[in-house]
Amino acid sequence: MTKRTQLALATALVAALALGASGCSDPKKGSAGAGSGNPAAANDGKVLGGTPVKGGTLTVLSNQDFSHLDPARNWVMPAMDFGTRLLYRTLVTFKAEPGKGGSELVPDLATDLGTPSNGGKTWTFTLKEGVKYEDGSPVKAQDIKYNVERSFAPDLTGGPDYAAQYLAGGEGYKGPLQGQHLDSVKTPDDRTIVFELKRPVAEFSATATLPTFAPVPQAQEKGTQYDARPFSSGPYKIETYDRDKKLVLVRNEHWDPKTDTVRKAYPDKYVVVMGLKGGQIDDRIIAGEGADASAVQYMDMRPESAPKVLPKPEVKARLLAESQGCTEMLYLNNSRAPFNDPKVREAMQYAVDKEAVITAGGGPALNEIATAYLPPALSGGKQADTLKIAPAGDPAKAKELLKAAGKESLKVSLAVSTGDKGKAEAIQQGLSRAGIEVVVDTIDPGAYYDVIGDLSTTPDMTLSGWCPDYPSGSTWIPFVFDGRTIKEKGNQGNNSQFRDEATMKRIDEINAMADAKQANQAWIDLDAEIMKKSPAVPVLLERKPLLVGPNIAGAYGHPVWTGTIDYATVGLKDPSKSQG
Repeated sequence: MTKRTQLALATALVAALALGASGCSDPKKGSAGAGSGNPAAANDGKVLGGTPVKGGTLTVLSNQDFSHLDPARNWVMPAMDFGTRLLYRTLVTFKAEPGKGGSELVPDLATDLGTPSNGGKTWTFTLKEGVKYEDGSPVKAQDIKYNVERSFAPDLTGGPDYAAQYLAGGEGYKGPLQGQHLDSVKTPDDRTIVFELKRPVAEFSATATLPTFAPVPQAQEKGTQYDARPFSSGPYKIETYDRDKKLVLVRNEHWDPKTDTVRKAYPDKYVVVMGLKGGQIDDRIIAGEGADASAVQYMDMRPESAPKVLPKPEVKARLLAESQGCTEMLYLNNSRAPFNDPKVREAMQYAVDKEAVITAGGGPALNEIATAYLPPALSGGKQADTLKIAPAGDPAKAKELLKAAGKESLKVSLAVSTGDKGKAEAIQQGLSRAGIEVVVDTIDPGAYYDVIGDLSTTPDMTLSGWCPDYPSGSTWIPFVFDGRTIKEKGNQGNNSQFRDEATMKRIDEINAMADAKQANQAWIDLDAEIMKKSPAVPVLLERKPLLVGPNIAGAYGHPVWTGTIDYATVGLKDPSKSQG
């Protein structure tokens, strides 16, 4: 393709991103839980607290440690937001704005969004001058190449798979720790990096927003221990990190705001307090006293806290609850009995009581029922309803399908993160109506994805969501339903272990499409075909309920990072009132 064609594709993609994001965050779109009557949607698209004043300590209250902060391993939405906004920069990033403006791509380490050539199979980026690490040394193109290579290392599990999927010559590559390097990533000088891809990727600029495309100097390599002390290229650096307890960030004095149009770096310090109970976090921020007045919460407000917040205007004014743009699913382990039988999987679609799960998840103000895999932002603002199953399920139909499969009684295991215990019990009770006994295992949220991502420990069912890394079907279906992405350890996305030849063939065909609009419709059509094979049960579309203290300013839910507070712009109204 010519450069002109590539430009047209890129323009179409940006328009699609903006449309997708607005469809996702517009409270008037969707069904249950949406609209002007929904109290949780009152602050959609708003910035809370006005413009921050520079200085002070911002406290983050969390029930968990970060899954990973190593940029080669960081692939959980809130952690990606935290890492890429505070600790390290990427070649490209997203604008710091609420609503559809936040889905606009802007240069970060690079001077522009990258230049395609060779029909879109080659992408070249030039780094800005004057970007430095926390020790004052310059960020070099070779450091980005090195971190991209690290993403292939078998020991550095959990991170985005885009480099492995897109880069030429990556088959069998095991990363740089033994001295091997990728020929398809070239650095002709310290400020130029060139990526040679297997196929044209019109949206590679958006791919370069991921932590994989942050710099890690080879001299700083610590293997799996790098998680505890990433070397900062962002506005903050790690002062102390006591795993599972507390992380303290202070300013990186070598970060130059002249090179960074996105991050405002208002607070002098961030203190992340971990291991707290979810309800305890909610109560502390609702009260908003002392250091908690200058606090935000890292993970979602607990469902049982909604009655303490939504009826009270002064507290509701401090609630962010943007649509996440993700689909939460009950993944069925297709690799073994009983879910290696398509009839049993189909029965599960009818057996789940989604209405009960919505109630357990905080009610219709914070959730709506999912009827397809692709979230609304990737399917024109509304999900398809291929199977047309009632929200409460159809246990009689489920029993009929199980009988036909010779499985009239089943006993299966379900693993959930500790905070999802209520949802798990709702699933358990719903499935019992069809004669399915469920044994629930709750796992510490900081370890959850490592446990379910290890094929030796993954259970019969898992409850988890998948979110687009940027608004494109190519960031969704291939990662959730392509059998070639399954890993023994660090398995991400395809928690169903779904291996289907027809699906994989169609994924390759769609990935080869040059027309973004055509590809978008093809992903929607493939979603409907996969639904008929039932590798997982789509359950919920969630909002991201996050409370902020009364001294917090500049807070909004970012549309790309699933409604997580954008750490690029949040700060304090009055820094003198903060503590820590």
